[in-house]
Amino acid sequence: METVDVRKIRKKLEKDLDHKRFEHTLGVAYTACALAMCHQADIDKAQVAGLLHDCAKCMDNERKIAICKKQNIAITDIERQNPFLLHAKVGCYIAKKQFHIHDTDILNAVLNHTTGRPGMSLLEKIIYIADYIEPGRKHAPNLNEVRRLAFKDMDEALVKILQDTLVYLKSIDSPVDPATRQTYDYYIGRNNVNNEQEV
Repeated sequence: METVDVRKIRKKLEKDLDHKRFEHTLGVAYTACALAMCHQADIDKAQVAGLLHDCAKCMDNERKIAICKKQNIAITDIERQNPFLLHAKVGCYIAKKQFHIHDTDILNAVLNHTTGRPGMSLLEKIIYIADYIEPGRKHAPNLNEVRRLAFKDMDEALVKILQDTLVYLKSIDSPVDPATRQTYDYYIGRNNVNNEQEV
């Protein structure tokens, strides 16, 4: 990985994000480092990806859409209806252009941290899971169980998060990004984990 000035990234994010989002970002970076230590992943990459995963979160929807149009970043129908979902794609672009990150694994971890994708790398899984279990999270379903699983079996933790997310979205009649469903179907089939709830 190229040399990255983590302090400079933190300083810029503290200015760009609101206080609550910045605290969440620090929590994700911290948790990502802990998971990287546990699962023998690159700690530096985990920290950088954790810091940058929500770098576009506080940007207004109009600006996110404008960046996607200008940079020819594809917008799905569900993203068009819910532009806040674009923060991962725009965040990946900002990580590359503004923070000069060129490591593909870090960029993919930022890009896929909301929906996941079939065949995720270890770093992608770490950021996806860290985003769900960081210490500031209080109300996510089955949080204690997922936190335990995350340090034991990442794929089981991943399936549990995806399952709980799909059940929650269904319960509030919210649209589901097809990528989330595809990721769930891939890992539930691959890991043969018992599906206790129909989603």
